[in-house]
Amino acid sequence: MELPPDAISEPMPDAIDSNDFTPRLISLLSNSLVWRESRILRARFGLGTNDWRVISALAIRPGATASEISEFLAMNKAIISKSVGVLTERRLIVQVEDTGRSRQLFLTPEGAAMHDAMLPISLRGQEIILGDLTESEVVQLNGLLRRLLARVPGLQVEESLVEVEEDAETA
Repeated sequence: MELPPDAISEPMPDAIDSNDFTPRLISLLSNSLVWRESRILRARFGLGTNDWRVISALAIRPGATASEISEFLAMNKAIISKSVGVLTERRLIVQVEDTGRSRQLFLTPEGAAMHDAMLPISLRGQEIILGDLTESEVVQLNGLLRRLLARVPGLQVEESLVEVEEDAETA
């Protein structure tokens, strides 16, 4: 194979160590869980992982709005809105007019039954990935993950600083 003259064909010396880059490891784990879950949910119920997340969120927080679910799940509101539409059409959730423009969302009895049917699939994924850890290690891992999640606002502050810099450059 002949490479173009400007092609870099050797790994760069300062590239990320993919075996120890924590965001990559978390992403690989998350993607693997999502892909597994999505395939099973689509095959069994005709719903995807995002739909399951909304159902699960409403099982935890009945009456939440789409914006509140978006914040709770750290997902784009457009994705949540799409799932809300699908779940409403399937009569798995109902929307109740609230004051203003927001609508509270609730599971229907069919939605609660769907939650109960989907839950074991999600729990099984967790069981598989945690299978080699002791109970103490699972507690420690979850504590560490919560500490990492607590630092997420710092990422958003940096992102907003970059946006301000970009706006200043284009002005």
